[in-house]
Amino acid sequence: MNFKVKAIFFDVGNTLLFPNRERIHAPLTERGFTPDADLLRDLECRTKNQFDGMMTNNGNADHSFWWMFYSQLLSEIGLKDDAIRDQLVASIRNSGNWDLIRPGTAEQLREIGERYQIAVISNADGKIEDVLRRRGIAHCFRTITDSGLVGYEKPHPEIFRHALKSMNAAPEQSLYVGDVYSVDYLGATGAGMQAVLMDVPGAYRDKGVPRVESLEELQAILRDGKSTVR
Repeated sequence: MNFKVKAIFFDVGNTLLFPNRERIHAPLTERGFTPDADLLRDLECRTKNQFDGMMTNNGNADHSFWWMFYSQLLSEIGLKDDAIRDQLVASIRNSGNWDLIRPGTAEQLREIGERYQIAVISNADGKIEDVLRRRGIAHCFRTITDSGLVGYEKPHPEIFRHALKSMNAAPEQSLYVGDVYSVDYLGATGAGMQAVLMDVPGAYRDKGVPRVESLEELQAILRDGKSTVR
């Protein structure tokens, strides 16, 4: 990355907001299953790497990822029930269930927004702006591009082109921050943008790709003017 960047676009899920697992996993809790945080983190890492190896630009990235995630989770806890899996997939794809936010997120976005034009590109259900507003950060962004409204899901280049046009931003002067290599990193770079992964669980620590684990680390890279691969 050369960091001749004027605009920064953010993913939402697992980048700025995180899933309310207690609410989403209520069907499991009712049946006596409560997956712990370590299992979910490990499964997220494994699913991302497996998903990256088979991802195609078919417009169903979000559903495919979570179908894979919950199929594996139910198998590992010994609860093979397609109806529950489908319920969990539907619940986690409901943007209203992504309402957990890390402390300091609004302040970090405000600081980044003082130096760059910032915006959102999210695979969502047409309601992500409402969720961002409820969490108090929608005002940080100049534009919010939601696949549920645009009609294209990442990694399709058209959703990135739509967002770039909305910001009047050149792709080579734009940086995308998202959490899935095949969807976010390859999608953005395929559209001519620079990219860095928000890799909170550490799924890509050994992959040799630009990555950070927090907005604070992203700020440090931006200040240094160079990428850091850890």
